[in-house]
Amino acid sequence: MSEKKYQQFIMNDFNTEKDDIGTLMFRLDDEKVSGIPFFTDCAWVWPKPGEIVMEAEAHTHDFDEIVTVFGSNPDDPQDLGAEVEFWLDDEQYILTKSTIIWVPKGLKHCPIIFRNVQRPIFHYIVGDAARYNA
Repeated sequence: MSEKKYQQFIMNDFNTEKDDIGTLMFRLDDEKVSGIPFFTDCAWVWPKPGEIVMEAEAHTHDFDEIVTVFGSNPDDPQDLGAEVEFWLDDEQYILTKSTIIWVPKGLKHCPIIFRNVQRPIFHYIVGDAARYNA
């Protein structure tokens, strides 16, 4: 079968390897697709007692970023199934629901710490830069 015109835009070759945090399924940036104007990381955070520190240090970016956490409870999609600590500037937020966070360019954010993860959490970030940098 011949290659289709837009086949390169459909990506489904995901990583399945687990680490101490979860599974970083996919990273899309200008290394993967030349000229793409944004990046995204898609990951699963697997159930685990205690803490999972995703990002320990507060930092800023020269681009806007979206940070998300979505629970996997089919009976209540808003139920995160964990507690996630997230900081915007010097303000601490404790997330217990599926959440989308807009982090404007230049705003200090993090750490992000997952606690008492009871069910898988889908976590992704996306930013309007060709590649992530902290």
